[in-house]
Amino acid sequence: MNKLSPRAQIILSMLIFGTIGIFRRWIPWPSSAVALIRSVIGLLFLLLVRALRREPVDRAAVRRNLGKLLLLGAMLGTNWIFLFEAYNYTSVAAATMCYYMAPVLIILVSPLFGERLTLRKGLCAAAAVFGMVLVSGVLSGGLHGAKGLLFGLIAACLYAAIVLMNRTLRGISAGDRTIMQFASAAAVMLPYVLLTEDVHALPLSPRILLLLLTVGVVHTGLAYVLYFGGIAGVPAQSAALLSYLDPVAAVLLSVTLLHEEMSLSAAIGAALVLCAMIISEIEPDHKEDS
Repeated sequence: MNKLSPRAQIILSMLIFGTIGIFRRWIPWPSSAVALIRSVIGLLFLLLVRALRREPVDRAAVRRNLGKLLLLGAMLGTNWIFLFEAYNYTSVAAATMCYYMAPVLIILVSPLFGERLTLRKGLCAAAAVFGMVLVSGVLSGGLHGAKGLLFGLIAACLYAAIVLMNRTLRGISAGDRTIMQFASAAAVMLPYVLLTEDVHALPLSPRILLLLLTVGVVHTGLAYVLYFGGIAGVPAQSAALLSYLDPVAAVLLSVTLLHEEMSLSAAIGAALVLCAMIISEIEPDHKEDS
């Protein structure tokens, strides 16, 4: 992985993230159980990578931020559950586009955190909201997969809250905060899964086991290692723009591999959301002159 450039690491991580909806569709388990396994396997993978690199966890930094890390982990696990449920009730493309309303939510609440909401960002947020209306199908006589769309939007709200709360953490590395959030996510979800699911009745075959390992190792552990390995080596704006490879890949793969139908209005709406959020991340030229 060190042979890959930072930009290539981010691109590869986004392409991996973009396929998780397809793999979720192939696993006949409840979303809470899949999310639990994802957090456990992802945690073990990250700990193994840190051990091989001989990078110890900064325990003092963890203790300083422990309360917030535990809350963030609980939010992360819940976020995954709602996202996986969204994949069950609507198309992977629609669920992913709902999930990528998170940047819009962050833009809208940014004034509460001392950031200025510019006219350009406000217009981009409005365009993205209209794009999501087109994706939902409400203007064409119905609301397609309403439950899945709702779950996707709830996941987006949780993700936006996670991003904003992560900004309040102090003196802790990205790797340490990820490990702790995975650990607390697993700790929160384990009793929930044991109380709500008959774990002994969950089907388990070599194929299901391989899919679970792929989601845990590749889509969680490896993808996060690649993402955090590359994020420090590229400008923040470039990283933000590259992140939109995730929904593009998800939309294209849902149509080609899962043969999910996408109406013309939904396709226009998806393109509108992506274009609006990309434009919102591009800084005006005059800032470069200052």
